[in-house]
Amino acid sequence: MNILIMGGPGAGKGTMSARIVTKYHVNHISTGDIFRSEIGMGTELGLAAKGYIEKGLLVPDEITNGMVKNYLEHLSDRKSGFLLDGYPRTLDQAVAFDKLSVGTMMAIDIVIAMEIPFAVLAKRITGRRLCKGCGAIYHIESQPPRKAGICDQCGEPLYQRKDDTVESLNVRLEEYTKQTQPVLDFYEAKGLVKHINADQPIEKVWADVASVLDCHSYV
Repeated sequence: MNILIMGGPGAGKGTMSARIVTKYHVNHISTGDIFRSEIGMGTELGLAAKGYIEKGLLVPDEITNGMVKNYLEHLSDRKSGFLLDGYPRTLDQAVAFDKLSVGTMMAIDIVIAMEIPFAVLAKRITGRRLCKGCGAIYHIESQPPRKAGICDQCGEPLYQRKDDTVESLNVRLEEYTKQTQPVLDFYEAKGLVKHINADQPIEKVWADVASVLDCHSYV
């Protein structure tokens, strides 16, 4: 089963993606992970992507396509399918991927659309803290560490991303909506989109996601 998960920043894609990968034994193809790897290695693509990310803008198609293409070409274990997280983000990307995958084992089977109000997103984003050591994610209200500013798992200090502000969120959501709504429309026309209310407790969101995936896996 090949799954695409979509949603604005802070909608909970990361949490749901981890659970999907574990339960359904699929490859997790996250452009965020690919971006961080490229940026960390200081590659030409990584440095180009970094400039856009720091401004709260989406990375241009040609850069993203290059990263995803390279990953797919070197995918050694296809497992039970894959989960695409963060790609395609534009209609051009969706059309390009559709042409690449139609009639093959790479074709998208189902699209999970995580939906949540802006006010809720803003609260989630501004309270988010990340661990410098292991990458664990906390929230100062809903999931605080036992000791303020320190990771429970590895003891390293926590930090707030520079773009985790309401102002940056506004920019990111405007860009996301402008670029990504046509992608949802594209897959909606194919009857592949399942809408999930992400403004619920995590376990309820997961129950809804698992329900639609379980139903699809039996089709």
